[in-house]
Amino acid sequence: MRADLVLDCKNQHGEGIFWNPADGCVWWTDIEGNMLWQYDPASGAHSSHDMPDRVCCFAPCEKGGLIVAFANRVSFFDLETSKETKICDFEADNPETRANDGRTDRQGRFVVGGMNEVSGSANSSVISIDETLGVTTLIEGISCANSICFSPDGTTMYFADTPEKDVLAFDYDTGAGQVFGQRSFSSFRGEPGLPDGSCVDAQGGVWNAEWEGRRVVRIAPDGTIDTIIDVPVWKPTCCAFGGENFDTLYITTSRLMSDEKTLEQEPLSGGLFAVKPGFRGVEDAPFRH
Repeated sequence: MRADLVLDCKNQHGEGIFWNPADGCVWWTDIEGNMLWQYDPASGAHSSHDMPDRVCCFAPCEKGGLIVAFANRVSFFDLETSKETKICDFEADNPETRANDGRTDRQGRFVVGGMNEVSGSANSSVISIDETLGVTTLIEGISCANSICFSPDGTTMYFADTPEKDVLAFDYDTGAGQVFGQRSFSSFRGEPGLPDGSCVDAQGGVWNAEWEGRRVVRIAPDGTIDTIIDVPVWKPTCCAFGGENFDTLYITTSRLMSDEKTLEQEPLSGGLFAVKPGFRGVEDAPFRH
């Protein structure tokens, strides 16, 4: 199967995509463009929103507005007024790291992982923010956090430290919001790309965008790759199911670190792509506070 272009938005670094049932739109961030994007598949309408800083990942809040992981902090943000209310800093003592990938768990906690964008050292972390705005560190010693998503029943958290080329699975305590029982779920050592952003389908499969691999793959519950979606650009970044029946897979892509020759050959880089792969997704919970 092949994904088709939906919107030629030429994001510098599209990421963090999700479907918002509240407005029937796909939302995502252009991290390096300091923008949030919104696309309505029913009408084809789209819009972008200038942001005060790089937005690395975000989610809608149950009571309205957004929870946003900016590069160095996590905040509530109101798009209508541009009012920001900071919840916490992200690794304020480490100038080399920033927030990167994140998603809500099935109970509505916001789980955010970071990356070292200077030296690449494995000194970032994954944190969780709960409904009381309490912050818990889930994983430490991370170089580039990606693929954070949760099984349909919420009892497994998937995660990748991208340079390690493995998608991991953790047992997830849905009551306490803690991880334990780390294990390898699927190795990407034989894949053309590296594991980037992920989502899950209703059957428990994990869909992963392969950075510099020109494809999105489905990892079956047994850890094998059973479906491949070709993406006509070099750098897919993240994916999410959406649409009225949650049967469309939307895929963000990047132009980051691509030279002029590559962009001439792949002018659709940074666009939003979509495909109907024959599976249905699972609705993410809004942040509960």
